[in-house]
Amino acid sequence: MRVLITRPIPETGVALLREAGHAVNVLPHDRPASPEELRAASEGVEGLLTMLTDKVDAAFLAERPRLKAIANYAVGFNNIDVGACTERRIGVTNTPDVLTSATAEVAWTLLMAAARRAGEAERALRAGLWDGWGPLQYLGVDVVDQTLGVVGAGRIGARFAQMAAGFNMRLLYCNRRPSVAMEALGATLVSFDELLARADFVSLHVPLTAETRHMMGAAAFSRMKPSAVLINTARGAVIDEAALVEALRRRQIFAAGLDVFDEEPKLHPGLYELENVVILPHIGSATVRTRQVMSRLAAENLLAMLGDRRPKTPVNPELWG
Repeated sequence: MRVLITRPIPETGVALLREAGHAVNVLPHDRPASPEELRAASEGVEGLLTMLTDKVDAAFLAERPRLKAIANYAVGFNNIDVGACTERRIGVTNTPDVLTSATAEVAWTLLMAAARRAGEAERALRAGLWDGWGPLQYLGVDVVDQTLGVVGAGRIGARFAQMAAGFNMRLLYCNRRPSVAMEALGATLVSFDELLARADFVSLHVPLTAETRHMMGAAAFSRMKPSAVLINTARGAVIDEAALVEALRRRQIFAAGLDVFDEEPKLHPGLYELENVVILPHIGSATVRTRQVMSRLAAENLLAMLGDRRPKTPVNPELWG
């Protein structure tokens, strides 16, 4: 069968598909495929291995009657109209679990860097602006013994909270329902508003839905402590970036650390100008091992679906009974 991979990925998964006898086409450019490129390259394919940047909607599906399976190379799948896929009996999968620790590590990277003003200090040093140690230079906020608020208690949120043990932090979390994993860590379930008011660090670990889009807006920032730090490794659009820029400029909150953005790869222009924000180019899962495992899992999911078998991590499991 014909399979399209919309961007170069680690060879592990590509080799699996080719060894199984499928005709695999990998788009050669290491950038998001344009809608025109995606439409042209996916004509007549039975299998798609997509990135989070690839929009697969009902109109796209209607033009591809042979399409049987879509393996998304990500945990999230808000780029795919899953309902439309299910109606057409097209299987959809994602890559959960395998990037849990890697993404939690990046959240901690952002937290520490934002709290201790590491990005600002390094930029000054590289620019030749540092003239030696001083008692009032680059004063940050403490991490040890502070209160950590985790918004969303899924796999990544719970793993992130687990990593706080060495810092003796008090744990708060908000979630639709109590989390066994979070309760085992001694975390207290509170409302979103209470978490914002009490937490010294707020870390976002929610999927992007109509409910969570721009959940961190002007009203949310007004509830946070002026010494608080916001971390986002979830989806960019859960933050209203214009409101965040205003909150950072006014020192309504101390700092922020972001690995994801509302309109990637574009950033809200105000973010570039601020010293009290650490920005990373969506590297949450970017370790050699994690990306190799993601490649293998996505390929194994495609192989299963193309062979009319239940995949390991289905998004629409009802297709397999």
